[in-house]
Amino acid sequence: MKRLFLFGFAVFCSIFSGISCSPATPQTDRIVIWHWMTDRDKAFQALALQYEKETGIKVILELYAPSDVYSQKIIAAAQAKILPDIFGILDEKSVVADFITSGFVADLTADFKADDAAWEKVLFPKALLVNRFDPDNPYGVKPGIYGVPIDITNIQMIYNKNMLKKAGILKPPATMQEWFDASSALKRVGLSGFVSGWGELWMADCFATNYAFNIMGEDKVMATFRGEIPYTDPSWIKVFRIFSQMREKDVLVPGIVTKSNKDAEQDFALERAAFAFNGSWCVNVYNDMNPKLEYGVMLPPSASKEFPMKIWGGAGSSFFVNNVSPNKTKAIAFLKWLTAKEQQTFLAEKTQNLPVNQNSLASIPPILAEFSSSMESTTHPAIWPLNEDALVLEAFDRGLQSIIIGEKTPEKVAAEVQKVKLRQLERQKRIKNDLYQ
Repeated sequence: MKRLFLFGFAVFCSIFSGISCSPATPQTDRIVIWHWMTDRDKAFQALALQYEKETGIKVILELYAPSDVYSQKIIAAAQAKILPDIFGILDEKSVVADFITSGFVADLTADFKADDAAWEKVLFPKALLVNRFDPDNPYGVKPGIYGVPIDITNIQMIYNKNMLKKAGILKPPATMQEWFDASSALKRVGLSGFVSGWGELWMADCFATNYAFNIMGEDKVMATFRGEIPYTDPSWIKVFRIFSQMREKDVLVPGIVTKSNKDAEQDFALERAAFAFNGSWCVNVYNDMNPKLEYGVMLPPSASKEFPMKIWGGAGSSFFVNNVSPNKTKAIAFLKWLTAKEQQTFLAEKTQNLPVNQNSLASIPPILAEFSSSMESTTHPAIWPLNEDALVLEAFDRGLQSIIIGEKTPEKVAAEVQKVKLRQLERQKRIKNDLYQ
């Protein structure tokens, strides 16, 4: 439905190119920002007051939560042409592209490149990639940078230091075999192994993607998405078998395929599991649940030496500037200020989120520094050259759950996913043929 709304906007703006896609309003000494981040609202409000004292420009922050409510409001505001000066788009890159091509998002490339790219250089490159559109991108968007990341994030493995010590494990496991051995050692002293919120399919998919990149490399993964390599290929069978091995080795806590991420976070915080798979946002969550928790961060244990382990990460949250706002220049100036070292350090201290400004890292808590040290290993669907078909992805993720509970073998799941893939490839072919007839 959202894509249909935005497609309509794009058509409207292209036909009536001389007509603004937002009502003309006078320039003011205030900036209006809509956001969804309940955990950061107090910190944002404090920074807004500081900015007003420094510049005389009032920053009005309006919070709309939860995130699905916020997304609906943004779509409705775009349709009604009443978007604020600064806003976020909580959706896949194709939807961001729709907003851009419909004229709702400002191109910030010149601002990032000004003064020998001073603004661009202080931010994590991997964070900027999420909001960057390269030449020949599949969305038809003019190449450039369109969004401003305000923090970064990545998803890794986390381990309980005290539980590992109790089991006689001297260092966190670096390989899959070491992880299985550690899980056995934990089990011998009555401790559980691994928890994650795999009731939320995207979390299990993220874990599987890590191993797909580790076992076969990005090129082969992308070739599979294009339909050139089947999911029945031996490399994909190896990926599926990791999940069956975890079940066979009794690594997983009971009921992992039904756990929400919040439940999994509680399990780890209350020391009901020695390992977890979670994002850097967990630092704030664990601190609230158990301030005395002692834990460390590690890359997922490697399953292959052929390719490096990749983890999902990049920009955590981003803001976009309304392209037709009369306060566009002021909005951009505020976002530059918000991503400067001092403000990023303040946000990191108050919200326990990783700063996007690389110069702020020296002032962040040690546990956040452990997360940030792996930013060069990050990847994300938003920066891949292409993504898998949604129905194929659903079959893949459901198949992972079936393997975990012992309902299906890796080979059977691979065959079923490939069957869906072939069906979708045929469907895409028919659609393409119809378009050219």
